[in-house]
Amino acid sequence: MQTCTPQGKDSICLPKHHLSFSFFRGVEQVGGCQVYDLGDLDFTQVPNDELYNNLVKYPRSVGSASQVLADTVNGAVAAGHSCITIGGDHSLALGSISGHSRQYPDLCVIWVDAHADINTPLTTLSGNLHGQPVSFLLRELQDKVPLLPGFSWLKPCLSQSDIVYIGLRDVDPAEHYILKNYGIRYFSMRDVDRFGIQKVMERTFDHLLGRGQRPIHLSFDIDAFDPALAPATGTPVLGGLTYREGMYISEEIHNTGLLSAMDLVEVNPLLGASQEEVNATANLAVDVIASCFGQTREGAHIVFDDLPKPSSPDESDSEEQVRM
Repeated sequence: MQTCTPQGKDSICLPKHHLSFSFFRGVEQVGGCQVYDLGDLDFTQVPNDELYNNLVKYPRSVGSASQVLADTVNGAVAAGHSCITIGGDHSLALGSISGHSRQYPDLCVIWVDAHADINTPLTTLSGNLHGQPVSFLLRELQDKVPLLPGFSWLKPCLSQSDIVYIGLRDVDPAEHYILKNYGIRYFSMRDVDRFGIQKVMERTFDHLLGRGQRPIHLSFDIDAFDPALAPATGTPVLGGLTYREGMYISEEIHNTGLLSAMDLVEVNPLLGASQEEVNATANLAVDVIASCFGQTREGAHIVFDDLPKPSSPDESDSEEQVRM
């Protein structure tokens, strides 16, 4: 399910996906990273997976798939690799963050998304588990989240001070209540407009890393971008991040040297109205990942120790004549 480079923190793991081939081309040239694709995870839908509370959809299937993902991410991180999970909807963060936290209980999360994904099974309006993963991961909400079929393995691994949201602009009433009343730090698109993305990232790092360095888990939903940039996604919301803002987020996270694992979710080629929309969305996802691992807008360069010098008397003589 993953890709890995054997050289220390240049070791990368990721699940195979329709982005994989573009990812290889984009990242293997960045910072000497070598990428290994360990293939797709095999998920099967649990038979007779009935609604929970007559609303929550496919709890046994999502719970089982998340457990498989958690085990796989745990193994990749334990082997010393940085792990990238490329997948479908944002429910996969249940598994990726849980698995990551087994190796790094002190990790912190930067969640870049148009949506907070922090409804509980009792507050969700849609029943979709991709709108609920954070509620299962937070210790402070443990007594607000019922035990769903298929979720007995899952234990909360984050506190409210361990996560920061960036890019929010479509938040349900119960989610707004949770964010405010549990003191969860977030920067909506209004905050991005008001402070600028540089200040947003400074405050994010102050909040998460101000008391000491710790591993970062980046969970990046492509719908954080404006739909004009990423149209092939399931729940687009107007007024999202610009390309420059998205790349700045990724570049600054890379510059900390603390990125340990990341998710890239919600790229759905089936929802593109044209091949151009599909390509634009997929290429944007590749740029986000590559920027997280060293690609810069100044260009990704090999190590350059010194400028070459003339190696023959003729070259030196010619250079002297030009100066005269």
